[in-house]
Amino acid sequence: QVQLVQSKGGPVQAGDSLTLSCAATVTTSGRTFSDYVIGWFRQTPGKEREFVAAIDWNAELINYTVDVEGRFTISRDNLKNTAYLHMHDLRPEDTAVYYCAADRWWRPNGASTYSYWGQGTQVTVSS
Repeated sequence: QVQLVQSKGGPVQAGDSLTLSCAATVTTSGRTFSDYVIGWFRQTPGKEREFVAAIDWNAELINYTVDVEGRFTISRDNLKNTAYLHMHDLRPEDTAVYYCAADRWWRPNGASTYSYWGQGTQVTVSS
C-alpha cells in the first residue's frame, strides 16, 4: 500500500508559479518510494481526469502532456519520499483539481493504470 498526501494549492494569478508536493508513505513490506512511478493528473468538473506528467522510479524517464511542456516540471526526491510538480507561467486553463498517483509500473499516461492516489489539490488561476 502507498498513501499519498498532497500539499495545498490555492488561488494564483496568471503568470504565477506554484509547486505541488506529494508525500508518500509506503507500507508494503520490502518496498520503498523508489519502487513506484509517480504521475500527476488534473480534473475539471464534468471532464475525465487528464494526464499532466509522469516520472519513473529514478527520474530517468519523464513524460509531459503537450499543454504543460516547457511550463511544468515534475521531479522526485527518493530520500524524502516526495514528488513535486513545479508549475510556472500558470494560465486560467490550468485551473483544476490536481492529483498525484503512484504505481509499480511505467505506463505513464493512463489514469486507470495507477493504483494509488492522493487526495487532490485545487489550483485556481485567475486572469
